[in-house]
Amino acid sequence: MIDIPDGLVAAQSSFNGEAGRAFVAGLPGLAERYLAQWGLRLDGAAMHGMCALVLPVVRVADGLPTVLKLQALDEETVGEPVALRAWGAAGVGAVGLLDHDPDTGALLLERLDEQRPLSRTADVRAAVGVLGEVLARLAAVPAPEGLRTLGAEAERMLVAAPEAARTLADASDRRLLADCAAAVREVAGEPGDRLLHWDLHYDNVLSGRAGSERSGQWVAIDPKPLVGDPGFELFPALVNLFDAGEVLWRFDALTDALGMAGDRARARAWTLGRVLQNALGAVGDGERPSADQAGIARQLLGR
Repeated sequence: MIDIPDGLVAAQSSFNGEAGRAFVAGLPGLAERYLAQWGLRLDGAAMHGMCALVLPVVRVADGLPTVLKLQALDEETVGEPVALRAWGAAGVGAVGLLDHDPDTGALLLERLDEQRPLSRTADVRAAVGVLGEVLARLAAVPAPEGLRTLGAEAERMLVAAPEAARTLADASDRRLLADCAAAVREVAGEPGDRLLHWDLHYDNVLSGRAGSERSGQWVAIDPKPLVGDPGFELFPALVNLFDAGEVLWRFDALTDALGMAGDRARARAWTLGRVLQNALGAVGDGERPSADQAGIARQLLGR
């Protein structure tokens, strides 16, 4: 019997409504299907994020600890196996993909140490350094074909920004959207061709399991892959474990790690693009842009 965590039920109901509830309702049957099809047995309590059920399992044939990840397919998740294969072929530090069903999006993945996310590192600056190294390794890989692109997203944002700004009552919010859109407009003609993770924050980097080949290594999980400029990757590391006094230090450390120290203006523009992307989502939900995210943008604009 597969128990579905209440947090996943609530998240899917809140964000995806009836479709989310239908997805959750089908998860026990889907899990049982892949336990049988891929020769797995459960090996611990279920875990979850906003859109996925993750089950610790063991492959019966050889006793290998793995995880079964079940998630709803959408434009963000459908490219995950494509990216993991590309990073795996390059050997650059993303979680290993062992099996995949393209019809449902089910993934059988290498098991890491879920008790050791990078977010639990006591020295946050050290964690930023690790994240920068992981970002640099991932972004060094050219993107395979067929993934969503930053160019298309930039075009969509620039079309949507003027109308979104007009709906905001606060003049400073309107200026923020206009400034972020102006920054994106300057770089939109060169959106980049690297394979981006898109959501690499400190909880999406886990340590390898003790005794495994990855022991002591930091490994990226849960990509929402995108083809584009590495400057678009910096924002999650600025807003997660947020500290207003560390924004510019983190930005400089990450651009150094990515080899963008000589082109910080471009990295800044794409980081403002990420603020714009999130602000447009907030406005679409009838909300103001996040205060933390607006603060990051204003510090970068002030520089």
